[in-house]
Amino acid sequence: MMLQPGSFPQCEPRLFLKLALEKMNAEKLGIVCIAEADGKLAGIFTDGDIRRMLLKDQKPFPALFTDDVIVHAVKKPTTVHPDDSLMQAIEVMEQKEIWDLPVVDENGALCGLLHLHPAIKALLGMA
Repeated sequence: MMLQPGSFPQCEPRLFLKLALEKMNAEKLGIVCIAEADGKLAGIFTDGDIRRMLLKDQKPFPALFTDDVIVHAVKKPTTVHPDDSLMQAIEVMEQKEIWDLPVVDENGALCGLLHLHPAIKALLGMA
């Protein structure tokens, strides 16, 4: 049920925001995970961040689109580890009211992404 790297939107921190949005749109997920060259999770950018950015920043769209995605990202996102149980991960999602949860190893490297719908299906034995 964990999405493997390459099956969810990922980008480097200095990617233009517009290109990060295109990745989110192409993968049909409301998140892009931002990873450094060494694989460490640098942050996440979500649909909700887009909404908050538009309300806060009074820049024209073309100016926003050329910002680096990391400028508007959550730099210390909630994460889980590969050895955490599926139930623990779903409880975190419920407590934080989030749909997606990056999975990182003990060094902070991005291992995958849990999306709420497949996680619940797996928990219910429907996957």
